[in-house]
Amino acid sequence: MGHGGNVIEELMADHREVGQLFSRIEALPTGDISLRGLLDEVTIELVRHSVAEEQYLYPAVRQHVEGGDALADKEIAEHAGIEKLMKKLEKMRVDDEEFHPTLQKLMDGVEAHVGDEEGQLFPRLQQACTPDELDELGDKVRRAKAMAPTRPHPSAPDTPPANKLLAPGAGLVDRVRDFVTGRGKS
Repeated sequence: MGHGGNVIEELMADHREVGQLFSRIEALPTGDISLRGLLDEVTIELVRHSVAEEQYLYPAVRQHVEGGDALADKEIAEHAGIEKLMKKLEKMRVDDEEFHPTLQKLMDGVEAHVGDEEGQLFPRLQQACTPDELDELGDKVRRAKAMAPTRPHPSAPDTPPANKLLAPGAGLVDRVRDFVTGRGKS
């Protein structure tokens, strides 16, 4: 969850972590009950990551990167689609005939999003910001991930200031639910 380093290093470490979870998922046979626990882990990481990006990364992109508004809007729209897929999967049984096609859409969407960020957004942000600014953003992202929700909330606001006000409360509720149910402790 918190890896250290500047914002780009932090978020790229998250990308690698989710990629490793996807590899574990792909190694399992269709309908394997272990899929639920791994999908819960992926969802927790993706939701925390997305919330932190929406709170701090994308506002910084808007502020520092030429054409940043359009770039941030595109990334937020991708998050919305990914979040809807996670919500759909959350309600499905692993043996549902639509589970694997939906899971594949999620993995493909995340892979494309990661490619966009690492290939376009991160290099542009790194050119536009000082090392100190990137370090400060990394600290803010780590703090946001620690307080973020762990479940998809597709109708929640995805831009400041509303997302910064509501996410910690939703995060607290989600973490209590996770504790009670044991979710994310595979």
